[in-house]
Amino acid sequence: MTRPVTTVTRQTTMRELEALFEKHDFNSFPVVEEGKMLGIVTKFDFLRAFAFTIGQMVPHYDELMRRPVGEMMTEAVVHVEPTAPLTRILQLMVSLKSRSFPVIGLDRQLVGIISREDVIRALKDATRDAGKAC
Repeated sequence: MTRPVTTVTRQTTMRELEALFEKHDFNSFPVVEEGKMLGIVTKFDFLRAFAFTIGQMVPHYDELMRRPVGEMMTEAVVHVEPTAPLTRILQLMVSLKSRSFPVIGLDRQLVGIISREDVIRALKDATRDAGKAC
């Protein structure tokens, strides 16, 4: 698991989010206020802000970039608990084709993020330890 986690708030602007995406090699940021996770904002959410349909024309770029993340974030987030077994996390990653999951404790407190790299490292450590026992 990775800690501490780089997060944003609902008031973070799309311009600030764009800068975070450029600075970090992350595909998403948890949206957190007072330690509680409210949702997640992904690169897909960012791009979706620019999509338009016949009924919705795209606003001016500068206007979009002033919008808060709270308008774009995804509230229903697949997450894991701190006590989740590695096998369950691996199963979720494979079945959902996900890169990472927020780790949420009691009262929706963000504990960390578990990424593919974390899982690979844990699997490597587990198989190395199993080989020593033989």
